[in-house]
Amino acid sequence: MKKYAIRNRVSAVVTALATAAMLFASVGASAQTKVGFVYVGPIGDHGWTYRHDLGRLAVENELGVKTTFVESVPEGADAERVIRKLATSGNDIIFTTSFGYMNPTNKVAKQFPDVKFEHATGYIRADNVSTYSARFYEGRAVLGTIAGHMSKSGVVGYIASFPIPEVVRGINAFVLAMQKVNPDAVVKVIWVNTWYDPGKEGDAAKALIDQGADIITQHTDSPAPLQVAEQRGVHGFGQASDMSAFAPTAQLTAIIDDWNAYYVARVKAAMDGTWKSIDTWDGIKSGMVGIAPYGPAVPAKVRAAADAVKQSIIDGSFHPFQGPINDQSGKQIVAEGEHLDDGVLLGMDYYVEGVQGELQ
Repeated sequence: MKKYAIRNRVSAVVTALATAAMLFASVGASAQTKVGFVYVGPIGDHGWTYRHDLGRLAVENELGVKTTFVESVPEGADAERVIRKLATSGNDIIFTTSFGYMNPTNKVAKQFPDVKFEHATGYIRADNVSTYSARFYEGRAVLGTIAGHMSKSGVVGYIASFPIPEVVRGINAFVLAMQKVNPDAVVKVIWVNTWYDPGKEGDAAKALIDQGADIITQHTDSPAPLQVAEQRGVHGFGQASDMSAFAPTAQLTAIIDDWNAYYVARVKAAMDGTWKSIDTWDGIKSGMVGIAPYGPAVPAKVRAAADAVKQSIIDGSFHPFQGPINDQSGKQIVAEGEHLDDGVLLGMDYYVEGVQGELQ
């Protein structure tokens, strides 16, 4: 009996030591790992950058690592300088969170092969550069469905940032979904050539409302367009996060960008040595794209219609770019029963039928 007791005590001690070693190793890895983020807007924009910063905070809370961020970094030479400074400051993995950071990210990555880089919405990868984005166009299809049901004028205003494929896809997905409900509905677009400028965004919303739009949507980052909608008695959609606090009556719903799980997973992979260069493009099904609670103005039947579109995207029975689809000139580009593949979507540079104005 004594032999068994001694053996059990030894086994318990060994197990405890092993557990302690693993714990200390984990704590050590957390303490040593440094993570950097570069933001195109302020963390208080309540949109794009705000949601990325929530992901950064999730990394700190769940993994206990040290993070650093630099906000309001212009796309261009300033971005390269900031990214390089984060690399020279000992960051192990750096997230650069805007399309215009693509070339600066890859330039710096070549100079720091031991640092891991993650670039949002870009398409250039390297051994130490991953790319990631979300299928925001899926969310636009849900919003377009609501707009088709609720617009009385049949005119929706769209405030667009830059004419890159990501933004053009969103406009087209929105109008296609809207026209499935109301074939005569149209979208008027104003390009503001900025991601975040509350003044420009608000002025664009006013101009679109003056042109007959009774719903405003946006691919810019401040709540200013929704605030204008609230003041002018029309409806609108939030961008990247739930903006209902700024427009409790006007907001119908919002697309929510949820980066938390992705950021936690990628930093964890960097910590445990399993990080590899990958491309990620997830949507509603994975939770990377969410839909905010419906506002009080959305009737039950419209909520049901929007939920049905959302569910059909999740189960794969519907694709937002499912034919028949005509381009802006009326020429058919997708036949019935077919849909555009990812390659075409990633390079989309044209409007579909129902979008007014010229693509800049």
